[in-house]
Parts: sequence; C-alpha cells; structure tokens
Amino acid sequence: MVVLILECVPTGLRGELTRWLLEPKTGVFVGRVSAMVRERLWTKVCDEAEMGGCVMVHTCNSEQGYKIRCSGKTSRTVEDFEGLQLVRVP
Repeated sequence: MVVLILECVPTGLRGELTRWLLEPKTGVFVGRVSAMVRERLWTKVCDEAEMGGCVMVHTCNSEQGYKIRCSGKTSRTVEDFEGLQLVRVP
C-alpha cells in the first residue's frame, strides 16, 4: 500500500500520478504498486515538485509496518526517535 501526499505541486504532476494511483482528495494519492513503480514514482515526484513538498507512506518490514519519506517543503516534519518515525507539527 502506498499513500502520497502532495502540497503545492504543479497540476500536471498530480494528473500524471492518477495513471497509477487513485486521488480520493486533492493532493492525496492511494494505491498498491510494486516496489519498482513506487520508487520511480517517488523519484518523479521529488524531481518535479518544484517549490512544493511531498510525503510518501508505504508498507515495509519494520516494527511500525510502514515507512515515511518526506521531500521539499511540507507542513509537517518526520523525526526518528529510536527507530520509530513520528510526525512533528510545527
């Protein structure tokens, strides 16, 4: 399972992501893709986000069962506390 949250990114990028993922709400994408597709989508989003920011949450083999990645300017930050990823609201 993959969840992508985009903030202040070009509309064209959001439109392109709808080829692989569903967009239940503006800037929020959800889907189930392979690890290779997930990594390529993340690379594309990071390269084309311009002044915006993006957050990706995906399943993995960890204690929490998921991993969070951030890129660019996002409204929240992810911090690692002894192996646990927690979200900090400024």
